[in-house]
Parts: sequence; structure tokens; C-alpha cells
Amino acid sequence: MKITDFAVIFILLFLPFGVVSDLRVQNQREVQQLEMKYTSALRTAVQDAGVMLSQNERQEREAGYGSDKFFRVDKEAALHTFLHTLFLNVGIDGDIVAQRALLDYIPAIVILDYDGYYAFTSEAYTDEHGQAAIGPKWSEKKPYAYVDSVGNSVGFTLDNYVHAYDARNHRWVEGFQKELQDQTPISLLNNSETFEQIRRSTIVRSVQEDLARIINVHNEKAARNGITYTFTLPLIPQEEWYNTVDDVGLIAFIQGIPVGDRYYNNYGFGGGRVVRKQDIIGGIEPDTGMKYFYRDSCPAPFKASERFADEKSAAAAGYFEYKCYNGLK
Repeated sequence: MKITDFAVIFILLFLPFGVVSDLRVQNQREVQQLEMKYTSALRTAVQDAGVMLSQNERQEREAGYGSDKFFRVDKEAALHTFLHTLFLNVGIDGDIVAQRALLDYIPAIVILDYDGYYAFTSEAYTDEHGQAAIGPKWSEKKPYAYVDSVGNSVGFTLDNYVHAYDARNHRWVEGFQKELQDQTPISLLNNSETFEQIRRSTIVRSVQEDLARIINVHNEKAARNGITYTFTLPLIPQEEWYNTVDDVGLIAFIQGIPVGDRYYNNYGFGGGRVVRKQDIIGGIEPDTGMKYFYRDSCPAPFKASERFADEKSAAAAGYFEYKCYNGLK
């Protein structure tokens, strides 16, 4: 047998393996490109939606009024922006059928507001014909609520402002934690470090537990639509969760999209980040009754009575500037 015959036999034997290997590499490359496309689209969408969350509906609620995180979020505008950007970057802008199909792979969208959160997800409801149905809708705002062992309840916010119920004295109090410290028998309000730990863990736990329930409901809807993938709450590092409770923001999940021989799963955080400003506090000197304003970093010997967005507003209300010499004026 000639050498050329051996060469032909070798090619016939090993060519299929080479072709299969080449196809596998090409398929993996296409899968990676598709995953990168989805990831880029998701990140851009949550970032755009996060910017929309910073648009205030009312002037008196703009950043810096009382709290630098006190926004009135526009959840509808944020949702519209998120979906529009996502559909556009995935390449299905204007394709209603494809958009509805993609929504089946988005088990939940959560918006963190100043004093609670909203969830846009599949919920059971009764339609106009009186029939049970499941469809996407906004939940009511759910508070960041905490109850201690003696019945005191605290409604947290994205900073240290609280609404709290004093179970011993049967009364409601509200204010910043520093202002309420040692003013009530609620032990949580009397320790700043413990307060911050409990505040963050309460917000994160509230959202996590609700998401687990929400995703279970979404599984029912997905099964009805012929999707066999089982949606689950992804493992997100606790540090990343804690970073989300610093500002209003949006959390979106995409799961179960078939990509090659596997599934695409990801999540994205988009924040309505604001530049933190120190509050301007108005206080009264107890001996003279004089009214002074100062920044919250200044250890002034006055009881806080009002808060202002800026020095001009404080001066207009009759307060004089207090000279603070601790280097943090």
C-alpha cells in the first residue's frame, strides 16, 4: 500500500473528529458571545433604570431635604427604562412576541425605595371574568420592618431615620437615630453600631425572603408557559447585598435562557447614586434661646430642632451660623 493510500485513510478516519472539534469550539465561541451580549444588555439596563430612580416627582423631596437619600422614586419610569434598554440591546426592540417571551425569564425586578421596596413580578390575581390568573404587576410598598423581643417595632430607611413604636409607653416616635438615642426604652436606638448592623441585615433579609417567595410563584407561571427550567434565588455575596442598601436602586434577575447546551443566569444592581451632603442642623442654645445652625459633623452643644437643605435656608428661618472648630465645620 502506498504512502498516499495511508494518508487518505488517515484523513478519512480523523477528519470527522477534527470537524466535530471545530464545530464545538465555534459553538462555544458563539455561546460566549451571546452570554456577553446578555450581560452587557442587563448591566446597561439596570444602570439606565437606576438613573431614572433619581428623578424626583416633587421638589420638596429632592436629595438633601431632611435626608440625602429621601427620594420619591418613579418606579414606572424606571421599569420602562429598564425594559426599553434591555430589549434594545438584546435586539428585540419592537418585537412584542419576543419581548413577552423574554419576560418569562425575568422572575423578579425589585426597586429599593427610601423607606420600603416594590417588587414587579408574577402574582396571582382574579381577572375580569372572575378566573384565577397569574401575571406581572407591582406589589404594594413593603416596609423595612423590625420587631424586637419585647414588642418594639422599627421601620428602617436607607439612612438612619426611623419610625419606631415604643411598646412600653404605647407611642410612636420618629427621627434620626442619633436624635432618638437615650430618649426611648428601645434598646436598638441607643447603640449606633448595633443599629446600623440590624438596619442593614433587616433590609437585606426582608428582600431576600420575599424574593424566594416571588420566584416560587414565577415557577408556576413559567411551567404554564412551557418552561421546564426551575428558577431559584441566586447566591449573591452578602457584601454585595449590603452595598445595595446605601441608596435607592433596582435589582433585576434573568434566569433560564437557553444558551447552547446550558442556561444563562445573571442579576444586576442599578443604583440612583447621590453625592452625600452633610445635613445642616438647626439647634437652640438652652440658656439664651438663641438659634444656631451647624453641620451634622459638628459636636455642637445644642438639641437639634430642625434640619435644612443648605445654610441659606437655615439663615432664612432665623438661625445664626455656629462656629465649629473641630476641623469638620
